[in-house]
Parts: sequence; structure tokens; C-alpha cells
Amino acid sequence: MRLSTIVHDGSRTLGTAEGPGAPWRLAPGHLRLEDAIAGAPIPEGGETVPDEEAVPALPHRPGTIFGIGLNYRDTIAEMGWPRPEVPYLFTKLSSSAIGTGEPIVLDPAVTRRVDWETELAVVIGSEARDIPEERALAVVFGYTVANDVSARDLQADDGQWVRGKGLDTFCPLGPVVVTADEIKDPQRLAVRTWVNGEQVQDGTTADMLFGVRSLIAYLSRFFTLRPGDVILTGTPSGCGDFMDPPRALRPGDVVESEVEGIGRLVNPVRARRHP
Repeated sequence: MRLSTIVHDGSRTLGTAEGPGAPWRLAPGHLRLEDAIAGAPIPEGGETVPDEEAVPALPHRPGTIFGIGLNYRDTIAEMGWPRPEVPYLFTKLSSSAIGTGEPIVLDPAVTRRVDWETELAVVIGSEARDIPEERALAVVFGYTVANDVSARDLQADDGQWVRGKGLDTFCPLGPVVVTADEIKDPQRLAVRTWVNGEQVQDGTTADMLFGVRSLIAYLSRFFTLRPGDVILTGTPSGCGDFMDPPRALRPGDVVESEVEGIGRLVNPVRARRHP
């Protein structure tokens, strides 16, 4: 099943659909996607609207966003960095999350080297601590698409990644959450990016150094994972800062991020308007 927060006739509500292009069924009452992730049953009934009349918004605002760096073998080779022995962990702020169609906002007074990173995102569905790898997928509610937008100059200046990864609008998510039963193997999905219609990333989750099971087990060794938390699993090669010459996002650009079996996240890029 595909779920999202849908804007229809000016209102936001939980929507469910059986597949790409299928009509959306709007959940009655005030049920939110956060409630469904936490285990609330989705009532039968509700208004049905055509796919083209429903606009997906940010599916939900995660409590915690865990990011994993240097997790694709081709990216490690492209960057020339040593291979991590354990997952390279950082966090993104909840306030950085936006939905499809919303702009990635650049402030040239803050950063001038903003990059794209399309990623498979894992949505946690039940509380987990010290979960073994063989049971790790049982705590997954579903999967979505993420763009781990990154300010490379801030990363370099700080030596750690809180500012470089956590700026407002730097975590597009969506357009839908696909329930875990629809993704039989999260390690066999294509991951692609287009900037202004030009394909710049074309990878596969099979290239992950640490797979989804391993990441969940590793994170739950140190932190309690809660329903709605999101894990960004890393990005394949093709990021702009490592091109020759390097490229950075500019106002007017459009970034499209796609993960096979889930959908395509589309975000324009614009400059921040100062008061």
C-alpha cells in the first residue's frame, strides 16, 4: 500500500492508494500518517479522488532523522576516502523536512556549495532497542525517497555535519510511503537523480556497504528507535561536489529523486528571500 499526506480541496488528510496512478482514498476523520505508522487501523470508507486531483505533501515529520554517510562502495571510490569499519552516523534536524513540490531554499550568505544526495529512506514502525539483524526488517513500517541535501562548504568548515546537513528545507521526503510488504528486498532497488532533466545519479541499493538490516541493528544498539523515525541509508556516486569540475545547486534548478518501486520526489530550488 502507498500512503501519504494528501492535499485535496485545501485540506490535508491521510491518503492511501493501491499503486502508482491508482485513485487515492482519503481516510475519514482526523487520522494522520503518524497514527497509521504507530499502529492505528485505517478505517474503511472515505472519499475517493483521482490521482491527478490529490497533491502529496510531506508524508510526516519524523521525530529523529538518522543519516548514514559513505555507505555506497562507488561513492567511497569516487571520493577517495577510506572505507568505514562501522556505519558513519549523523543526524538531520526534523525542521529540515519538506515534501515533494516544496522548494529547497538556498541562502548564499550561509552556503555556496549545496549538493544533492538521493537515498532510500526507511520509516520505523515500532519501538526497537538492541534488535538483531535477523529481526530488523520486522520493525520497518515502510520506505520512502529522500534527498539528503548537503552544504559541502559547511561540512568542510565544521568537521562534523550538523549545519551542513540540517539546514531548513535540506531533507525532502516523499512523495509517498510504501509499506514494507510491498518492498520484498530493500537491497535490490535502483536509486536515481536528475538535475534540470539531466541524469546525474544511477545506482543500486545492492551497492550499500551496510544494508538496511545492518543499519537498523547498529542504530538500535545505541538508541531507541521509535515509530516515525527515518533512516537515510546513503547515496550512490554522482553528487555534484565530486564532479570535475564540481557542480552545486543554484536557484532555478529542479531536482528529481527516484527510488525504484516508491516514486519520484521533485523539488525546485530557490533563493532565500531576506526581509
